Amino acid sequence: MKLVQMSVRGISYSETQTGAYALILNEQKGERKLPIIIGGFEAQSIAIALEHEVKPTRPLTHDLFKSFGERFNIHVKQVIIHKLVDGVFYSSLICERDKIEEIIDARTSDAIALALRYNAPIYAYDSILKKAGFTAAISGEAKKLSEDKWIQNFVTEHSNKEDEISDLKKLSISKLKTLLTKLVNQEKYEKAARVRDELSRRKS
Repeated sequence: MKLVQMSVRGISYSETQTGAYALILNEQKGERKLPIIIGGFEAQSIAIALEHEVKPTRPLTHDLFKSFGERFNIHVKQVIIHKLVDGVFYSSLICERDKIEEIIDARTSDAIALALRYNAPIYAYDSILKKAGFTAAISGEAKKLSEDKWIQNFVTEHSNKEDEISDLKKLSISKLKTLLTKLVNQEKYEKAARVRDELSRRKS
């Protein structure tokens, strides 16, 4: 399968929904863009990696990972976004130590936060871009406006889906358990914790 090199265009946030962020990747030799919904912590970590002049007083988790890796001569060579299932992107870190290559499973937001810190290239399979990417078909300033509108709609739409679990008290225990499994599979751990707490409350 064909791999396409990507670059980080930036992070977009919803103008109407608090805490909703999308990481936007650009195809390096083309017009396609890949939007990925990420959490607030990961958005902050990626933003800091993009803004070289801003340095936190204490290392963030991804900075700590890099320091740990460098101490033990582990280098991140590249990141590959290799699968998309039910809206969840799956990625791998290709690492090397003592000329031995290892593949490590990672959340896409974490993988990209590390790739930026290691200056490692980011790749996605062409099939994923065909499935989840978008292209603004018009040119000039109107193209930029079209892209921004598309991204805003994308972030807002997905953040609205997040809000669907807001009223957990109306759900039965069986539905809560099903929802908990779904959220864990989608790597939405903050939302999963809310469902877990509601289940715990009912058991007490």
